[in-house]
Amino acid sequence: MGNPVVHFEIEGRDGETLRDFYSELFDWRIDADNPAKYGLVSRDDNLTADGVGIGGAVFEVPETPSTTWRGPTRAEGYGGHVTIFVEVDDVEAALAHAERLGGERLQGPDEVMGGLVMGKFRDPDGHLVGLVGSRRGA
Repeated sequence: MGNPVVHFEIEGRDGETLRDFYSELFDWRIDADNPAKYGLVSRDDNLTADGVGIGGAVFEVPETPSTTWRGPTRAEGYGGHVTIFVEVDDVEAALAHAERLGGERLQGPDEVMGGLVMGKFRDPDGHLVGLVGSRRGA
């Protein structure tokens, strides 16, 4: 069985405008009530009748990115990206595997939000892809 897509991020220069846009466009309730204004889109609020859907986030490119981020920064004019996150058993192993296959590690592994481990890489064609550590058995 393959690894599932479990999260998305829409990151841009004006987080508030993006949150308003996607909230209106897709009727998403976006909760950005946190110090980073990381606007969470709840999976439970956005499911099909068959229970299909994933959660995500809409937010602003941070002034100071993670200490392990190796990509472009806001100060360099970086405008953001849309990223899918794939669940893996071991983020470090998946990042190393991506590098062996010709990808470029851009971030992580980093521990975020209560012990969740994530990372990001650029595929050989330049697409940004995120990884989230599995919580199976946690």
